[in-house]
Amino acid sequence: MRVSRYGAATCALQVGTLLALGAAAAGAAVALGHPALAWSGVVPVALGLFVLSFYRDPERQGPTDPDLWVSPADGVVTDIATVDEPHFIGGKALRVGIFLSPLNVHVNRSPVAGVVEAVVPRPGLCLPATGPACIDQNESTLLGLRTDAGLRVGVRQVTGALARTIVCAATPGQRLARGERYGMIKLGSRTEVLVPADAGFAPAVALGQAVRGGETVIGRLGVAAGAAGAERDEQGRAG
Repeated sequence: MRVSRYGAATCALQVGTLLALGAAAAGAAVALGHPALAWSGVVPVALGLFVLSFYRDPERQGPTDPDLWVSPADGVVTDIATVDEPHFIGGKALRVGIFLSPLNVHVNRSPVAGVVEAVVPRPGLCLPATGPACIDQNESTLLGLRTDAGLRVGVRQVTGALARTIVCAATPGQRLARGERYGMIKLGSRTEVLVPADAGFAPAVALGQAVRGGETVIGRLGVAAGAAGAERDEQGRAG
């Protein structure tokens, strides 16, 4: 299993500590003459395996059509709404919000090819990422991209109650390919895509839909939503 480079050191420390605790607990039980209690070492070992799975970073295959946008994260679509985005878009934006549970892959990917123009961190709280309050109050980092066509696109990483560390390795001037990894959020959290409301972006996802980062088509510019959805379904059948 591939471990994300954005969390490899943390993963090694956490998993190593938990496995050592499990071995110590089992060893102590035997040494003290209570071999039946050796099972107590299973708990930290199981937690260690969970932590290891959290940092997994599988390969993904995106669609062949370069005009299709892909999901920036694994998770479930929780909201599709028009909002104000003054920090990079500079006005009304269509927001597609995705909730990541602790069981999801937490690596973030660029939804579209473009050049990084801004990385805007925002201090805040660590409220549960399932509630609407987290959108405006939680700590976040906004990645601002400009596409080859000159369109400004935002991707926001938002912390949750468990996810308190945002890693954004992208820097201004860097070019990201569609689906390219650029960071991660450590445990349950939220990722958003923000597109200017007048750009003609047609979402190809629905509320409650499960998505996979770098793979699931979330929409495209300048087509009917139904057509984008049909292309998404075709991609799903092909995969």
